[in-house]
Amino acid sequence: MESLTGSVERIVFYNEENGYTIARFAAKGRYDLVTLVGNMAEVRAGAFLRVWGRWKTHPVYGEQFVLERYHEERPATVEGIRKYLGSGLIKGVGPVTASRVTEHFGLYTLDVIEQDISRLIEVPGVGPRRVKIIARAWEEQKSIKEIMLFLQSHNVSTRLAVKIYKTYGDESIKIVEDDPYRLAQDIYGIGFITADNIARNMGLAADAPTRLQAGLEHTLKALADEGHVYAPRPHLLGEAAKLLAQPPEKIEAELNTLAAQERIVPELPADGPEAIYLTPFFRAEVGVARRLLALLRPPSPARALADFRAIDWKRAFEFVQQKTGFAPADQQARAVKIALTEPVCILTGGPGTGKTTTIKAVLTLLAAKGKRVLLAAPTGRAAKRITETTGIEAKTIHRLLEVDPSAGFKFKRNRQNPLKADMLIVDEVSMIDLLLMNNLLKAIAPGTHLLLVGDADQLPSVGAGNVLRDMIAAAVIPTVRLDVIFRQAQNSAIISNAHRINRGEFPLFPKDKTDFYFFGQAEPEEAAPLLVDIVARRIPQKFGAHPLVDIQVLAPMHRGKVGVGNLNQLLQAALNPPRPNVVQYQAGSRLVRVGDKVLQVRNNYDKDVFNGDIGFIEAIDLEAGEAVIRFDDRPVRYDFSDMDEITPAYAMSVHKSQGSEYPVVVIPMLTRHYMMLQRNLLYTAITRAKQMVVLVGTRKAIAMAVKNNRVDRRWSGLVERLQKTQGRDAW
Repeated sequence: MESLTGSVERIVFYNEENGYTIARFAAKGRYDLVTLVGNMAEVRAGAFLRVWGRWKTHPVYGEQFVLERYHEERPATVEGIRKYLGSGLIKGVGPVTASRVTEHFGLYTLDVIEQDISRLIEVPGVGPRRVKIIARAWEEQKSIKEIMLFLQSHNVSTRLAVKIYKTYGDESIKIVEDDPYRLAQDIYGIGFITADNIARNMGLAADAPTRLQAGLEHTLKALADEGHVYAPRPHLLGEAAKLLAQPPEKIEAELNTLAAQERIVPELPADGPEAIYLTPFFRAEVGVARRLLALLRPPSPARALADFRAIDWKRAFEFVQQKTGFAPADQQARAVKIALTEPVCILTGGPGTGKTTTIKAVLTLLAAKGKRVLLAAPTGRAAKRITETTGIEAKTIHRLLEVDPSAGFKFKRNRQNPLKADMLIVDEVSMIDLLLMNNLLKAIAPGTHLLLVGDADQLPSVGAGNVLRDMIAAAVIPTVRLDVIFRQAQNSAIISNAHRINRGEFPLFPKDKTDFYFFGQAEPEEAAPLLVDIVARRIPQKFGAHPLVDIQVLAPMHRGKVGVGNLNQLLQAALNPPRPNVVQYQAGSRLVRVGDKVLQVRNNYDKDVFNGDIGFIEAIDLEAGEAVIRFDDRPVRYDFSDMDEITPAYAMSVHKSQGSEYPVVVIPMLTRHYMMLQRNLLYTAITRAKQMVVLVGTRKAIAMAVKNNRVDRRWSGLVERLQKTQGRDAW
C-alpha cells in the first residue's frame, strides 16, 4: 500500500448513496493530476488529504489510485488554504472571502481562525456580521469534523453529517453509538442500509434482536412507500429475510416483541394470512372507517344542511342557471342533490364530464342559503386550480388543518378543535393517502357535510393506501360517477383521447386538431434529443409556449436515456446552460444553478413548502452557503445541507404530476418503459395537459400501455373495514 499527500482539484463523480467518488488529485511530487477512486465522505474540491491505497490500470481510463482510507489534513500552502476555505465547507466563506482572508493572513490564516477569529474584521469587506456567521460555522464545523471522524469509515457524507449534527447536536456521537437505527427514523436522507452499515461496523451481531426488529420495521415502511397499508405475514418475513440475510424463523420471533411494544399490530382477516400493520397505519385505517361511518350517521339536530331536504329543486337549478349561465345535466343535478342532502358524497369522473361545474352549482346554492363552505386539495397547485375555477379560496389540506411546528408538526385542527363549516369540499381525492385522510376526517365535526371529488381512474396516491377506490368499492358512501362528455369538451383531442385510453382504445391523432401530437422514434438514444428539441425549440417557435413555465415533461420511469434523471440533465443544458456571472453550486454530482426549475420532494413544514411544489432558483450565495427558491410569489431560503430536498423539475415522474395541470405536456413512450406502461399511468399523464399533449416514442409502447389495465394491487383492509364497521357505533 502506498500513500499520497495533496489537494483535491475537482470532483468528477460522486454517488450520494454509497460515497463512491472519482476525483482529480494534485499529489505532492507529481507533475500530472492523479485520478483518485474510492469511497469518501463527500470531500470537496480544495480539501487537503493524505490517502492510502494502490495503483491500478483501468482498461479505458488508464492509471488510477484506488484508495482504501484517507485522512483530511490542513493545507500547507496559501493556495491550498484559499481553496480549502472557498470550497463551501464553512458557511459565510465563499471563493471571494477566502481570497481576501488568505491574501491578508497568508500561511497563518487557519491559525488566526482557530485562535482569534475576531481578527477577521481586519480583512477588507468582512464586517462584524460576517465574522459572527463565520465563527458560528467554524465551531459547528469542528463538531461536524468529530462526527465525520467517527462516521468516515461508514461512508456517511458531509451533507448527512451536517444533518445528524443539526438533529442531535452535541449528543450526535452518543446517540449514533447507542442506536444507529434511529438515524433512519429521524433524519431524511439516511436509510436503513446506511444505519445498518454503521451498526454492523460498530460490532452489532447480524442476528441481534435490535437489528432484526429494525429490519422488520424498515421492510414494512418500504412496502408502505410502494403503497401498501399492511403486509401479509409470509411476504413480510420473506422480504425481511432477504434484507437481513437471516432465516425467516429467526426473524419471526421478533414480531412478538414488536407487537408487545405496540410498534406493529397483527390482525387475522376473515380469509388469507395474518396482516401485519405498522401501528400508525392500523390506527389510521380503523380511524378512517369509523369516522366516515360516523359522518354518514349524524344525529338529526346536527345536520348542517337539513333545510336542503325540502327545497324545490326545479327552482333551485333555474337559480343556478341564472347565476352561472349553465343548467346542470341529469347526472350533475343528481350529484348536487346528493351532496346537499347526504352527509357524505363521492363525485368521480374523467375530464370533461363536469366535475368542476357540479362543484360550482353546489357552491352557488350554498351561498344562496348563507352556508359556510371550505375548499381543499392535497397540493398547492391543485388548490390554486380550484380557487381559479370557482372564485373561492381553496387551501391545501395541510394548511387547512393548520400544521403546528412547535408541537412536533401535529395538526391544530382535530376532534377537539374541528373545522367550522357547513360543508367541506375536497378535490383530487385520488391523491390522498390513508394517513392524511385520517387526519382530515378527525377535523370534521359531526353534521358537517363532506363532498369528496376525484378521478378514480387516475394513479393512486404516492403514500400508502388506495383511499378513493376503496371508498367507492365498499359501496357504503353515496357515489355519483359522471361519464357523459360535454359537447365543448368533445372538441378537445386531449379529453376524447383520455376517455379512449380509459376504455382500452388506441388514441387518435387527428390532423385537424392542434392539441394532440405523436413523434415516432424507437431508439432512446434518438428519442431523448428529439424530445429536448421539441421542448426547447419546436413548441416555443410554433405555439409561443414558454419552455420553462408552460411545458412539462412527464416520464414513466426515472432511469434510462428517456428517464427523468437523464432528461433533466439534457433539458437543463438546453434551457439553462452555464453562463458567465450565473452562479451555480455543485455537491458531488448534483449541480444546480440560478434559473433552474426545481421540485420539492418532501413536506417541509418549517419552510411551508410541500412535496410536489415547483419553484425556480432565484439566487445562490456561495459565501453564505444558501440558495433562494421562489415558489409562486414567495421566496424561500435553503441552506446547502437542505438542498437534497429539491430536484430538477424540467422532467418529472407521472406520479409527481398528480393534482397539477400544465398548458403543454410532453411524454416519452418507449418499449424500454415496459415495466411502467400501464393504462392509468398514460391516462393520468395525458389528463395533466390543458392545451396540448405531445407523445414521443412508438405506437407499440402506447398500445402496450392502453392494453395493460392491470392496477397494482395494494394491500389494504379499508374496503372490508368499512363494510364490517357499518351498523356499529363508529366512535
